[in-house]
Amino acid sequence: MCPFTFTAVATSTWPESITVKTDFDAVIVGSGPNGLAAAVTLARAGCRVVVIEAKDEIGGGTRTRELTLPGLLHDVCSATHPFAAASPFLRSLPLGDFGLQWRYAPIDMVHPLDDGTAGVLHRSLDDTAQGLGVDGPRWRAAFGPLTRRFDELVEDALGPLLRWPSHPIVMARVGIRSALPATAAARLFLTEQARALFLGCAAHLYQPLNGIGTAALGFMFLAAAHSYGWPVAEGGSAAITSALATMLESLNGEIVTGVEVMSLRDLPTAPVTLFDTTPSAFVRITDGRQRSRRASAYRRYRHGPAAFKVDFAVRGGIPWTAEEARRAGTVHVGGTAAEIAAAESQIAQGVMPDRPFILVGQQYLADPRRSRDDIHPIWTYAHVPRGFSGEATAVIRSQIERFAPGFTERIAATHVMSPAELEDYNPNYIGGDILTGANSLRQLFVRPAFGNPYRTGVDGMYLCSAATPPGAGAHGMCGYHAARQALSYLQRDHQIMPSPTGGS
Repeated sequence: MCPFTFTAVATSTWPESITVKTDFDAVIVGSGPNGLAAAVTLARAGCRVVVIEAKDEIGGGTRTRELTLPGLLHDVCSATHPFAAASPFLRSLPLGDFGLQWRYAPIDMVHPLDDGTAGVLHRSLDDTAQGLGVDGPRWRAAFGPLTRRFDELVEDALGPLLRWPSHPIVMARVGIRSALPATAAARLFLTEQARALFLGCAAHLYQPLNGIGTAALGFMFLAAAHSYGWPVAEGGSAAITSALATMLESLNGEIVTGVEVMSLRDLPTAPVTLFDTTPSAFVRITDGRQRSRRASAYRRYRHGPAAFKVDFAVRGGIPWTAEEARRAGTVHVGGTAAEIAAAESQIAQGVMPDRPFILVGQQYLADPRRSRDDIHPIWTYAHVPRGFSGEATAVIRSQIERFAPGFTERIAATHVMSPAELEDYNPNYIGGDILTGANSLRQLFVRPAFGNPYRTGVDGMYLCSAATPPGAGAHGMCGYHAARQALSYLQRDHQIMPSPTGGS
C-alpha cells in the first residue's frame, strides 16, 4: 500500500476545495508505472509536471493491499518484475534512495509436472542447465549468447520493433529463433521439464502458441531471468510507483488523485499532455480532436484474453509435491507443454479450458514481511477468455491441488477478482485484459497504429500506456519513450528549453 499522500492540484472544473494551478509544461493522465515514468522523465529535464489519477490511490497495475486477512500484503495485479529490474530507464534512476529494493526468492521459477519432477529456473544459467540434465547443453546454447549480450538486447527489445536497432547483430540473433512458433521452439529441447519451462514463459504472451513469433517472449523472459532474475519489490509492487512518485515530488512534480478525466475540459492547459490510458479512452476524452484515420485505428485496437485472479491466505504455504516449488517465487501451473498450448488456444477461441494455465506467486519467500506468523499470501491468476463471466476459483484450486495435494485444506481466506472486477480496478484492463492489448503478431509490431506509436495525431498529445511499445510490465519504458517524444516537441515547437535537474 502506498504510504504517501500527495497535494491535489486542479482546474476550475474540480472540487472548490482543491487549489487551482495551471502553469504546467506537461500534464500526465494516469499514475501507473508508465504515467509516472513519463512524469519523472519530463521533470528531470526541468519541466513543470502534474499527474492526474482517477482513483484515490496511485499505482495502476502496481498497487498492494491486504486482500485476504489483516497484515497479509497481496499485489493486486503485477507481482514479479524481471523486466522492471532489467529496464534501462528504471536502472538509470536512484530509486533505492526513494525506497525501492528488489528481493529474490531462493529459486526464481518452477514448473511442476505430474510425476513430481519440475523444470527449475535459477538466475544462474549454469545452475539451470545443470538441473535440466541432457537438455543442459541445449539450454546453454539457447540462452548463453542472449544472456551475455542482454543489456544490449533489452535496449532494443523494450522499444518500438519497427525501427533500426541500436544493436542489429544481437537483435538478428534473437530474431531468428523468436520468429518461430513457441511450440516449435520448445522442440529444441528433449525433456518435458525444459519444454514446459520454456512454453510456460512464452504463455505470458496470452496468444495461441503455435503462431509465428510467439517464441519471442519465451526467449526474452528467460534471458531476463538469467541476467536480472525474477525479483519482487520489497513491501509489494506498490513500492515501484511509490518510489517514482516520491522522486517526482523531489523534482517539484505534483500528483492529483480522485479526479476522473472525462474530457479535455477536465485538464489544465499545458503544451503537452500524455495519456496512460487505452486508445479507446483517448478517443473518448479528445472527442473529435483526433485525425479520423488515427481515431479509426485506435477504435480498431484489439484487446486480448483475460485474467481471473484469486488471492489465498494459506497456512504453512503450498505443499507442492516438487520440493523446488516450495522455494520458488513464481510457479507456473499448467502441466505439460502440450497442455499449455492447448489451453492457450482454447482461451483465444473464447472457450474456458478445464485445466487453464495458472501463475502462482509466492512473493513472501523473497519478502517475508508480507506474511503474518505462519499464514502466507498466495497470488494466483488463470488465463481465461476475454470478458469471461463465469467462476474459476474452483478450477484454480483444483489445478494447484493437482500438484500440491492438501493445498485446499490449508486455505484460511480467499479473495476473488473476476475479469469485470479487474477492469473496474483499472479501466485499462478492458474485459479483464491485464496486458492492455492483444499481443497478436500485428500488434507486437504495430501498437497501437501505424506510424510513430506515441504520437496520437493531436498536436502536443501522446499515448504512453502499455498500448504502446514495448507493452505490458512495470518497466516504465512506454512512458519514458513517450516523454522523450514530448520533450522534443516542447523544444522544437514551443521553444521551451527545460533546465535539466538530473540526467534524462
